[in-house]
Amino acid sequence: MADLSNCMKDWKDLEKEFASYEERHKIYCQKIDELKGVQKKCQTDLNHQKYRINLLYESLKHMPKVTEDDEKSIEELKSKVCKRKEQFRELEEVLPRENTLYLKIVLGSVNMSLLSKQDKYKYKQDYELFKLYVTLVIFVFGLILWFFLDYRVTDAVFQFLSVWYYCTLTIREHILKMNGSRIKGWWITHHFISTACAGLLLIWPDGYSYHLFRPQFIIFSIYLSVVQLLQYYYQIGALYRLRALGERRNMDITVEGFQSWMWKGISFIFPFLLIGYAFQFY
Repeated sequence: MADLSNCMKDWKDLEKEFASYEERHKIYCQKIDELKGVQKKCQTDLNHQKYRINLLYESLKHMPKVTEDDEKSIEELKSKVCKRKEQFRELEEVLPRENTLYLKIVLGSVNMSLLSKQDKYKYKQDYELFKLYVTLVIFVFGLILWFFLDYRVTDAVFQFLSVWYYCTLTIREHILKMNGSRIKGWWITHHFISTACAGLLLIWPDGYSYHLFRPQFIIFSIYLSVVQLLQYYYQIGALYRLRALGERRNMDITVEGFQSWMWKGISFIFPFLLIGYAFQFY
């Protein structure tokens, strides 16, 4: 059993440790303030550079080409300006950006810019795993509904899962886009439409028309999950190879639609995609 002298000794040790911690925490707060100041200065300087480089480029486009040497010099300068613009894009990736309108509505004024490339890549990986895990859940849930449960309540739970999934995807994709991912606008729009469609299914009253549609919907959900799983493993391998060759960026994502870079090695999964598209059209 501990006596009072040991307790007093432990308290003194804790006081010393806490004093050291307070000092480190003070330094930490100072560094955060310094970081914000440097970020703001870098953003201001970069905006100034972009403004001046755009003015220079416009001047070069309307510059009269008097001699052949002048023409060569103008083209060389244009090439340098284009390379500098590419450098600007790389520099912007590690600077905080303003939230999109959608994120402002959903999350408020909380800035979702990730500072390091490692954090951005980790968030992108979390997004991919989120899609994978939820797709697996939808697949298993769909099988249970098809074989064991035929109730409007359990169907509503399944459809609510779809609403939540697509809503979450739109938020995550806006955060990814804000952090340098080149997600196409049509892809995010597709998920907004999917959210609305899942919401309509959720509020569909129980009746003859619903039970007529239900078997097709459950079969389609199961099949779509299988296709998405096949696509995920195919695309993640394709992206890994292309990133290793320097043809794709680390923030590029796997998508459920068709992209030009998917032609290589597409022969296995292509029939599954065609059947899925035909099913959707039907």
